[in-house]
Amino acid sequence: MKRHAAPKNWPISRKGTTFVLSKNSKGIPVLVLLRDLMKVARTRNEVKQAIHKKDLIISNKLVHDEKKSLELFDTLTLVHSKKNYRLVLSPKGKYDLEEIKEGDANSKISKIVNKKSLRGKKIQINLSDGRNYLSDLKCSIGDSAIVDLEKNKISKVIPLKEKSEILVVGGKHAGKKGKITKIVEGTNMVEIESEEKKFRALIKQVMVLN
Repeated sequence: MKRHAAPKNWPISRKGTTFVLSKNSKGIPVLVLLRDLMKVARTRNEVKQAIHKKDLIISNKLVHDEKKSLELFDTLTLVHSKKNYRLVLSPKGKYDLEEIKEGDANSKISKIVNKKSLRGKKIQINLSDGRNYLSDLKCSIGDSAIVDLEKNKISKVIPLKEKSEILVVGGKHAGKKGKITKIVEGTNMVEIESEEKKFRALIKQVMVLN
């Protein structure tokens, strides 16, 4: 796609080459991250070489395609340099990477977007990043789940409730962090207090962090 048409949350220059790799998910391709954000690769071919050498891991899985996307809070491991990063949102609502410890790369947080009961009192939990898990943990749509990437299971559920710490992941307040002061009855909205101001956001636009 043309560079100027790239999603607004991609932290790339709108000038330069005419085209940039098109997106294939809600996230951002590893090629764009390595070349345009981190600048550890100069060309698409260099990223392909790193993939061939099995040097790139996203959330505990080897990368096989430079179009593979990271979604919010996914982890990126550069095997050769032994560095680990997590995809986050900046206060301006753009994707960014923060360096993390090796042990922290084995887990991620994701939002519960759906669930359904199955036989044997098991619940299938569907997450915002496309992952699905069977679990007997009590949860509701809108809560967040801590995923153990090594054991491939949900280790903890963080409920959406008053006083929960949240990140706004969509809308005009994307990237803002704050605390829920009220869940507005009869609507799909919450009232949030941040360091700067109080505002409202749709529940579907927030993710519980703590």
